[in-house]
Amino acid sequence: MPILQPIPERLLLGPGPSNAHPSVLEAMSRPLLGHLDPDFIALLDRVKQGLREVFGTANAMTLPISATGSAGMEAALVNLLEPGDPILVGVNGVFGGRMAEVARRAGARVTTVEATWGTPLDANAMAEAIARVRPRVVSFVHAETSTGVCQPVDEISRAARDADAMVVLDCVTSLSGRPVELDAWGIDGAYSGTQKCLSCPPGLSPVSFSERAIEAVKARKTPVQSWYLDLSLLAGYYEGEKRVYHHTAPITATYGLAAGLDRVLEEGLPKRYSRHTEAAERLLAGVEPLGFEPLVEASYRLPMLNALRLPERVRQLGEGPVRARLLEEFGIEVGAGLGPLAGEIWRVGLMGENARPAVVDRLLEALRKVLA
Repeated sequence: MPILQPIPERLLLGPGPSNAHPSVLEAMSRPLLGHLDPDFIALLDRVKQGLREVFGTANAMTLPISATGSAGMEAALVNLLEPGDPILVGVNGVFGGRMAEVARRAGARVTTVEATWGTPLDANAMAEAIARVRPRVVSFVHAETSTGVCQPVDEISRAARDADAMVVLDCVTSLSGRPVELDAWGIDGAYSGTQKCLSCPPGLSPVSFSERAIEAVKARKTPVQSWYLDLSLLAGYYEGEKRVYHHTAPITATYGLAAGLDRVLEEGLPKRYSRHTEAAERLLAGVEPLGFEPLVEASYRLPMLNALRLPERVRQLGEGPVRARLLEEFGIEVGAGLGPLAGEIWRVGLMGENARPAVVDRLLEALRKVLA
């Protein structure tokens, strides 16, 4: 029996991955090149420029890390932290908690500011903690995938900069679905993933580091904890006229990212942001008669990741069995709640190519049939 069996078609409306456009999948079927081939290096440089546009930055060190978004998180933190350094982490969901754990494993002294899941971090509480802790790094999540909260960035980033702290921002779910403006916000390290609003397969983590962050890496007294994610080593491959071997880059994944970025930039970021917002509004209007309610208040609500409180009908049928029916009978995946929200919410992703009226309508039609 062959190892690779037929793969079912799914409409991926969970927290990621999202469906890729056929042009992305076609790009990934093109002939392989070597990772030091001049044509591939030229492509990599164009990808870096495309990432600068979607990140809203002029940072030279903007590149696709050869691993998923969690590796982007590690790269940001292990490069900017040395053992014993203080860090302040805002935690209002799974991924703020993961930041804190990565920092602990890097030997940092971690202080957290907590907020109830489904609510944003309190900027005043973060500013007070920054003044008290005087951290080297302040980190928090722009778009918390576990709760659907979009975190305002300006006030927290300004307080960190006033205290001479570097700022690390998780943009995994927001990049190309909501405005991301690293330079305007004063962000020193940011990371994302390709499988969300960029609508590419998982496997690469776009990252960006400011000049101040790069100078901090150069001034380190100890080696970066991770050899693979050490920016001073990665720079030899991703920057300069003469590139040197560091690792074998994922060639086909880079082709896919290039095609995905082409679609983003051809559409235009403002239009893309509006499309995500309109799709979320259509979804919320459609699920309201079915008894679903948004977890997050409107001013902090993500359009690409909709956290929906479950109605009594879903609880009666069992939220797991209902999701299983959507998958098995209609080929639609939606996500369950995590942590304290497990069994309380669904997470419905409308990311990238899936932020379209026809996609929303297909889900609504399936839900009506399952809940009838």
